[in-house]
Amino acid sequence: MNDQLPQDDDRAIAERGTAPDTTLPIVVYVLHLAGMVTGGLTSLVGVVIAYVYRGNGPAWLDEHYRYQIRTFWIALLYFGISGLLTLVLIGFLTWLAAVVWLVIRCVKGLKALNEHRAPDNVDTWWV
Repeated sequence: MNDQLPQDDDRAIAERGTAPDTTLPIVVYVLHLAGMVTGGLTSLVGVVIAYVYRGNGPAWLDEHYRYQIRTFWIALLYFGISGLLTLVLIGFLTWLAAVVWLVIRCVKGLKALNEHRAPDNVDTWWV
């Protein structure tokens, strides 16, 4: 008679009323934010974590991983375009806009994660 659930079964834990561990999604959001200082290196680590752990939790947590993966790829595009546009000097403004976009997106994701719900507008390219 073993009442214990497996440690890695977040879905079963959530069904019993205990919220799943949100440490890794928090780490991924922080790694995305730190990517602005590290030239994207920590963001790359974060997206790998998101790819590895998506599908292992409840639907709302999986949406956070999907949101983080989309954030990485869209940020890569925005910062890449900004890098090219620095040749004509407007890239500094678009780089600043990309930084603001990334911060807002991560803060919104962290807020939703704290509330144990999926982030809003996962599919959008905006904030």
